[in-house]
Amino acid sequence: MSRACVIEPGSTIGILGGGQLGRMTAMAAARLGYRCAILAPDDDCIAAAVSDSWIRADYGDRAALARFAEAVDVVTIEFENVPADALDFLAGRVPTRPASAILEVTQDRLVEKRFIERVGVPVAPFRPVETAGDLDRAREELGDNGILKTRRLGYDGKGQVRIGGMTSDAAVAAIGGSPAILEAFMPFAHELSVITARNPQGDVASFPPVLNIHRDQILRQTIAPGGFAPEIADRAVELAESIARGLELEGLIAVEMFLMDNGDLAVNELAPRPHNSGHWTI
Repeated sequence: MSRACVIEPGSTIGILGGGQLGRMTAMAAARLGYRCAILAPDDDCIAAAVSDSWIRADYGDRAALARFAEAVDVVTIEFENVPADALDFLAGRVPTRPASAILEVTQDRLVEKRFIERVGVPVAPFRPVETAGDLDRAREELGDNGILKTRRLGYDGKGQVRIGGMTSDAAVAAIGGSPAILEAFMPFAHELSVITARNPQGDVASFPPVLNIHRDQILRQTIAPGGFAPEIADRAVELAESIARGLELEGLIAVEMFLMDNGDLAVNELAPRPHNSGHWTI
């Protein structure tokens, strides 16, 4: 590995976001000899308590971002809804992991699904939806038991609705009329995820797949390792690493998947950051 690409112990890692994943990342970094600086707008910034410095500012505050860049050696994120243009601004001043181009993929469900298809990885069938008429046509193609999801800013079950029994007008209204996708319902047996990292030289490494248990669409338990048959575990890692390579990722990504009764896998979502199913890896 080129030494120019190595962030040596003693360097300062800048983290955009001040939540529990930022806190855990800062604690892990300290054990390895790194300092951490946080930029976050929150009054209650729990990551700041275990970091060396904290700039309290909005992610769009260019003056604050410039000060932040001067104080750190590399920038990363602890949640995926950091504005991509904030990372783009920082990238002109300091290395950023991930790149803003990756957020432009993962922050839009339609762009994300199309990317996953393009790299040859299976996803649930989907259609873009802008209007109730679009949803009528999508239901004819994908069935009446699908899930309507906003293209942006959905997490933990927010910004989505099961459309069975609803009119298209009511379903579109339920998500605020936002641009959306209709995703065919996948009768999965289990949910799993793989945490994968890729460096600037293209080397890729993954943790074993874990079994995720959700209740009310919120992750409640992760079992690591997931206890999957070797061929399923190997396939899950292969899919995750294909996505990391396709994105030309530099950094970390969590790839969430559905496992069907017949052993098939389909990718559900991507998160280019530390992930709740990866607490055990931090």
